[in-house]
Amino acid sequence: MEINKGEKSKLVNSVFNDVYNNYDLMNDIMSFGIHRIWKKNLIDWAKPSRNSKVIDVGAGTGDISKLCSQNTGNKCEIYCAEPNIKMLNEGKKRLKKYSNIKWFNAYAEKLPFDSEIFDIYFISFGIRNVNDIDNSLKEAYRVLKTGGRFFCLEFSKVENEFLNSAYRNYSKIIPSIGKLVTGSKASYSYLIKSIEEFYSQEELVDKMISNNFSKVEFRNLSNGIAAIHTGWKI
Repeated sequence: MEINKGEKSKLVNSVFNDVYNNYDLMNDIMSFGIHRIWKKNLIDWAKPSRNSKVIDVGAGTGDISKLCSQNTGNKCEIYCAEPNIKMLNEGKKRLKKYSNIKWFNAYAEKLPFDSEIFDIYFISFGIRNVNDIDNSLKEAYRVLKTGGRFFCLEFSKVENEFLNSAYRNYSKIIPSIGKLVTGSKASYSYLIKSIEEFYSQEELVDKMISNNFSKVEFRNLSNGIAAIHTGWKI
């Protein structure tokens, strides 16, 4: 699936325009609700503290930001950066009671924030959809404070051969489920393809190191169906 950067931006925006109002429901259906456990693992590893300044890139409808906020008693400051305006508006509506969460229509490759201002950078199931992963990682590094930490939760490569075969067969029916739930088969065909073609765990580690992150490591979730990658700005 060779897509140039301009075409990818339009395609991804179109995908989320189609599915934004049923996006979380489809995540529950596709993962049997396990994505909620993965996201809790992300927050548990990051351990956001009160008064910390957090950025959630590709924030979607804000589920990571909500978990992060609740984890600190709603005492941390969270900036949600979401490129798709329909997803952004859905997130703002859902999290309107959280005065500590601010929303911005922005792309990972060009964040409208000063350098060295965030303690934690989150990107959850978004990095495979960016136009330019190198520029996105450079921006993540730029906006983090020295001593700040990057966290990425993303689908990855399954380690167990039997599970991988079952997972691939299950993935083939996801577009049809997507059509029933959201009315869009093509959107979920793209999303499944993007998962298949994304980097392995080790390849993403190399990408992060090449973009200046230190002490890079990852944890597999559900035998590598997803993984959390993290690195420090030192």
